[in-house]
Amino acid sequence: MATVLRLYEDVLSSDALDVRLPALPRMLFVVHGTVVLSGRSFGDDEAWYDEGELALNPGKHGVTYWRFELAPAGAREGIAVGPGVTSRELLSAALETLPQGELLLRGDSVAFPPGGCAYLHRHKGPGIRCLIEGGIRIDTYGRSTSYGPGGAWYETGPDAVFAQAAAGRATRFVRVMLLPRELVGKSSIQYVNDDDKSRPKSQSYKIFVDAPIAWPGRG
Repeated sequence: MATVLRLYEDVLSSDALDVRLPALPRMLFVVHGTVVLSGRSFGDDEAWYDEGELALNPGKHGVTYWRFELAPAGAREGIAVGPGVTSRELLSAALETLPQGELLLRGDSVAFPPGGCAYLHRHKGPGIRCLIEGGIRIDTYGRSTSYGPGGAWYETGPDAVFAQAAAGRATRFVRVMLLPRELVGKSSIQYVNDDDKSRPKSQSYKIFVDAPIAWPGRG
């Protein structure tokens, strides 16, 4: 059975103290508010990565964050519980297309100007995306799906995707992918059509995490 990549949205009120999560490879992305992790405060649009057990405390006005984590097949659900905690799963996907060999977990964001697009492309590994602002249409498998803020989707990596951002406003999504380790600091995108490789690209990237991982739970 395949390893699972899952995405949760956790909302912690200011009195939700010492919320604990079990040891798993995970990236936390702060959507709004502040949270204290390992003695350091993280705010809007900041991310944190670790593989160990985690204790966290919200800032004085609470926090909302997205939690991307790897789990072995059959693992118990990862809903966070406790006073002042609201937790929901946004998406979970079995990673049937993990690359062979040593792995890299990449967490980043992808931004588009109004009307920007990502030409038909593939990636060298699977991952989950979640839209933080704007709007986007994803074309794959012969169908189109539109997403607004908080909408999450999965891309296998080898299956070709075209992305069209909303015309009237800037668009950005956050993603976590599992890639071959030799791609540390390098792009994972592969354009399908030769003509698109040399065309100007509208998307821009911000890398939060490029972490080599040793994952014994892979399928």
